[in-house]
Amino acid sequence: MTIGIIEDDRLLNRALNIALNKEGFETNCVYTYREGLRMAQERNDLLLLDISLPDGNGIELYREILKTRSIPAIFLTARDEEADMLTAFDEGADDYVVKPFPMKVLLKRVEAVLRRGADQSGRLSWEGLCLYQKAKRVCLENREIQLTPKEYRLLEFMMEHRGQVLSKESILEHVWDIDGQFVGDNTVSVTVNRLKKKIEPDARNGKFISNVFGMGYRFGR
Repeated sequence: MTIGIIEDDRLLNRALNIALNKEGFETNCVYTYREGLRMAQERNDLLLLDISLPDGNGIELYREILKTRSIPAIFLTARDEEADMLTAFDEGADDYVVKPFPMKVLLKRVEAVLRRGADQSGRLSWEGLCLYQKAKRVCLENREIQLTPKEYRLLEFMMEHRGQVLSKESILEHVWDIDGQFVGDNTVSVTVNRLKKKIEPDARNGKFISNVFGMGYRFGR
């Protein structure tokens, strides 16, 4: 997944970029209202948006962005003012973070907003592969794919974290839950390979799932 960062504090902008990249996110980083308006036309799954920009107001920028496309946003500000918070939420903000903030807290809020967006639609899709969460169905180019419960949960977890590198440990924790304590890394590899055979046009050259050497797996880009 890709996150757009519109923050004029260059040190904070760089820190956000590094932290998000470490979590497997791609990023687009800009520093001004004008740059943010252009960047918002690119593919972004979420915006981190500073309210006080050198050439304009972040809330007004988000208002302009929403005229052409819908995208969730978390506002960043150094001012803990109720009026700013209410205005941001009135414009459709998904969250609001006051500086300075612990990076781990912000990352959790990013994950929560992205997860909430998936839960609301009940549908995850990418490149012709669609997963319907309420019906527990998976279709590829409108053709239903039969998956086992573990294969379905694995695919769902990967699609919810599209673009991120997922370690075998995190997959065990989220897909196998408590049972993950009693199965090995090889179980993950076997399940991933079975899933790839069912959804990949060419399992050797993954369109959807790729191995990241020494780190784990990535769905999409």
